[in-house]
Amino acid sequence: MNKAASDFIVIGAGIIGLATAAELLEAGATVTVLERGEIGRESSWAGGGILSPLCPWDYPDEVTLLTDFSAALYPEWVVRLHASTGIDVEYEVSGLLVLPPYDMAAVQTWQHSHNVPVERKRLGDVCFFSQERDFAYPVENALFLPHIAQVRNPRLLSALRSHVAHLGGRLVEHCEVSKFAVSNQMIHGVISTCGRFGADYVIVTAGAWSGQILGEFALSLDIKPIQGQMLLYKFESPPLTSILLQGSVYLIPRRDGHLLVGSTVEDVGFNKQTTSAARDDLFEQARKLLPQLEGMPLIQHWAGLRPASPQNIPIIGPHPLLKNLFINSGHFRYGVTMAPGSAQLLLNAIMGKPQPFDIRPYQKGWEND
Repeated sequence: MNKAASDFIVIGAGIIGLATAAELLEAGATVTVLERGEIGRESSWAGGGILSPLCPWDYPDEVTLLTDFSAALYPEWVVRLHASTGIDVEYEVSGLLVLPPYDMAAVQTWQHSHNVPVERKRLGDVCFFSQERDFAYPVENALFLPHIAQVRNPRLLSALRSHVAHLGGRLVEHCEVSKFAVSNQMIHGVISTCGRFGADYVIVTAGAWSGQILGEFALSLDIKPIQGQMLLYKFESPPLTSILLQGSVYLIPRRDGHLLVGSTVEDVGFNKQTTSAARDDLFEQARKLLPQLEGMPLIQHWAGLRPASPQNIPIIGPHPLLKNLFINSGHFRYGVTMAPGSAQLLLNAIMGKPQPFDIRPYQKGWEND
């Protein structure tokens, strides 16, 4: 027999799952969220919280359209979360400074098509507090994107968890889904390590584990884990005023002086083990940008598993065969950025409401070749 049935079962309690559950609950639905581990402790927790693709001009329109839409929702979203939970998620429009090399032609094309500000700056004029200017890396013609914000993602996840609980959502941890009970193209039960659950609709938001959970129903879904390692340091006060990016390495300053250094991109399967080689490489690249890191103790070194999808384009929408199954997954590096927008798109799809733009590109991940 199914455990107490809900309108929706959401499988996976990362930021996408929690944001999806919150949208459904706010719309008046009953929701049970099943999480194989601890809520919010996978890739959503491990990331940096930059609310933008690192170099947006390097991504297809499907990515930047969704990230722009979702990032624009953040100011109101975090206010609602703070009012509900009292948790300050440290949303801050800190800007992003991109150091050469970069493709200026691609930058200009993207800037004109998206109508966003991009300023030419010298690194020391933008990124360092006045007392740090003597340490500024001597780079001219850096690109400053002043509109880009950041959020402290562990706090955001804590706020979302509290918000979902406050709205009446049922959160079940350490509950691994093993299979679906299916007949007549419908899921009639979700089988897990903590029993069988029933709901009118099932939504898979399990990140890198989505394909495993779907099993035979994954069809042509192409989502796999890509590891990212990060470092954490602590200054007495923030050494940077903005996020700093050069190549694949970024430095993210937090309000309390913490500084994140990220990140690697490693295809090593479901492996979250950190390595000394990645640590040393990240530190050396970061030290060149911020010499004050020399001799500073490493506070923490961790890895997460991003749900990689082709071209960073997530899969959002109904399953092509099972009538009551939906997915919201495969956000690769930008789950935090895309979370509120993806949740809205999925809710609109479920409820038959108009979409802000064509979402068919986010449903192609199901299609068989």
